[in-house]
Amino acid sequence: MEKNKQNVSVLFMLFSILFCVCLIAANVLETKQIAVGPVSLTGGLIVFPVSYIINDCVCEVWGYRKARLLIWTGFAMNFFFVALGAICDAIPGASYWTNDAGFHAVFGLAPRIALASFVAFLAGSFANAYVMSKMKIASKGKNFSARAILSTVAGESIDSLIFFPLALSGVVPAGELPLLMLWQVVLKTVYEIIVLPVTIRVVHALKKHEGEDVYDEGINYNVLRIFNI
Repeated sequence: MEKNKQNVSVLFMLFSILFCVCLIAANVLETKQIAVGPVSLTGGLIVFPVSYIINDCVCEVWGYRKARLLIWTGFAMNFFFVALGAICDAIPGASYWTNDAGFHAVFGLAPRIALASFVAFLAGSFANAYVMSKMKIASKGKNFSARAILSTVAGESIDSLIFFPLALSGVVPAGELPLLMLWQVVLKTVYEIIVLPVTIRVVHALKKHEGEDVYDEGINYNVLRIFNI
C-alpha cells in the first residue's frame, strides 16, 4: 500500500510535461518585448500564467505533495534547459555562422536574470500551492474560483516582488519598477480569470477520472521533502 502512494498517474505525468514545457517556452518568449495596449510586457506573459493554472489543478486534485514534486521537476528541467543554452552560447560559432547576436539574445541569459528567475519561480509557485492547499481545507473544498484567483495573486505577487528588483534594479528606473510589477500581477490574474471556466471544467474532469480529491490535512509543507508524495 505504501508503495502505491509513491506512484503517479498518467494524467499527472502529462500535466507535469506540460508544466515543464510552459516554463521552458516562457524563458524563450521572455526575450521579446510585446505591447498590450499602452503597456509594454515580455512575451512570456503568453504562456507563463499557464504554469500557475496547472499548479492550481494539480494542487486541487492531487494535493500539495504532488504539486511540490511538480514544482521541483519544473525547476530542474528549466535549469537544465538554461544551462544547455548557456553552454551552447559560450561555444564559439562556426566560421560561416553569422547569427551569434540573435542566438545570444535568446539563449544568453545573464546570470543575474537567471538567478532572479529561478528564485522567483520557486517562491511564487510554492506560495501559490500553499495558499491553494490551505484555503481548500479552510473552505472544506468550496469556492474553487476564489481559491484559484487568490492563490495566483499571492504567487504572482511574490514572483514579481523577487524577480524585478533582483533582475532589473539599476536597469529600469526605480520609479518604474513598482508599476511594472503591478501590471504583471494584474494582467496575469486577469488571464487566470478569463480562462477560469476552462480550469473549472478541467478540474472536475480530472477529479472524476482520477477518483481523487485530496485534502492536505496534517501534511508537512516543507518544500524540501520532494519525494514525499
